[in-house]
Amino acid sequence: MVSYSKNPFVYIFILLLSIGNTIAFSLSSLPHTQDPNLVVDEVNRSVFNASRRSLAYLSCRTGNPIDDCWRCDPNWDTNRQRLADCAIGFGKHAIGGRGGRIYMVTDPANDNPVNPKPGTLRHAVTQEEPLWIIFKRDMVIRLKKELIITSFKTIDGRGASVHITDGPCIKIHYATNVIIHGINIHDCKRGSGGMIRDGPRHTGWWVPSDGDAVAIFGGKHVWIDHCSFSNCDDGLIDAIHGSTAITISNNHMTHHDKVMLLGHSDSYTQDKNMQVTIAFNHFGEGLVQRMPRCRHGYFHVVNNDYTHWEMYAIGGSASPTIYSQGNRFLAPNTRFNKEVTKHEDAPESKWRNWNWRSEGDMLLNGAYFRQSGGGASSTYARASSLSARPSSLVGSITTTAGTLSCRRGRRC
Repeated sequence: MVSYSKNPFVYIFILLLSIGNTIAFSLSSLPHTQDPNLVVDEVNRSVFNASRRSLAYLSCRTGNPIDDCWRCDPNWDTNRQRLADCAIGFGKHAIGGRGGRIYMVTDPANDNPVNPKPGTLRHAVTQEEPLWIIFKRDMVIRLKKELIITSFKTIDGRGASVHITDGPCIKIHYATNVIIHGINIHDCKRGSGGMIRDGPRHTGWWVPSDGDAVAIFGGKHVWIDHCSFSNCDDGLIDAIHGSTAITISNNHMTHHDKVMLLGHSDSYTQDKNMQVTIAFNHFGEGLVQRMPRCRHGYFHVVNNDYTHWEMYAIGGSASPTIYSQGNRFLAPNTRFNKEVTKHEDAPESKWRNWNWRSEGDMLLNGAYFRQSGGGASSTYARASSLSARPSSLVGSITTTAGTLSCRRGRRC
């Protein structure tokens, strides 16, 4: 009979020995000339696999790699910036305000678009330095004009119930390294144009806003995670005009028509290099279409739960590459709306060459995914950003999509 030690340090010692051997083997077997990034990736994969096997009993074990990265930590409140190490997908290099100071929002009112008051969210996001922005208490923020977020900012709603609502909402305009986490954004309205503070020393004239919850215009390295979105005048998340390196994960979206637009127009070919990961989201009650609607670029739609749509779930035009992996699609009961996909603005003679692939998706209640194109593996490699989990796990992976109820001193 095999006996097992009750001392956890024995298992830790075995783990470290296993990792050391794995690294030594990996490094010794590599050729002398190889891309150093590939070396790091290979070693990281080996360490991850070894640690997962040896320390599974210490893991949160949700199967959601983002959540397992930080939610196990009861001291998340004092280790907030660890979140920046947990991104996956095409937006995985978004660091937000990591390394910057903590800025606490204390004033939900008194939104002055031109001369924002210290302690307000607008004052925080227009500072030049990297900032990790948190909230002192529960609050409802009603903006008078669009909130223009500058580069290297994290808006972190953990530990408070924060709502941005009943006015213009968020714009990321030619900014980079932005993280938005744990915010309720809903009932966003079209806003009038005018003068808006868009930096610590600059105020500019902005055109009227469309009423998006989050509009990304020329933004790069953006991560939107664990937010709840609903019922806005235009889109919930739009990314256009050359935006790329974006991850949209763990969000809960409800009660909206045109959910997500990725790509400005069929004629705007600068979006051809756009790469967006859409992972672990719950597309829920009262949604109609565009989850997402894509143009030109490369889109990895992975391990999402689609429980409601009225017209279609995933659509596009202008020959985007769409790689759908491990999603769960529950079709509506209406007879003529069971197709997951919609090839738009082109005859079949054109769209049948667009590269749209379904792999490992669960199709329920008559749902079907119309695949097209015959793209080579290299084409889909540009639209692949992480390893998909089996679609049978989607329910558990997405069960806490949307904002979380986090309490200091406890696991979130």
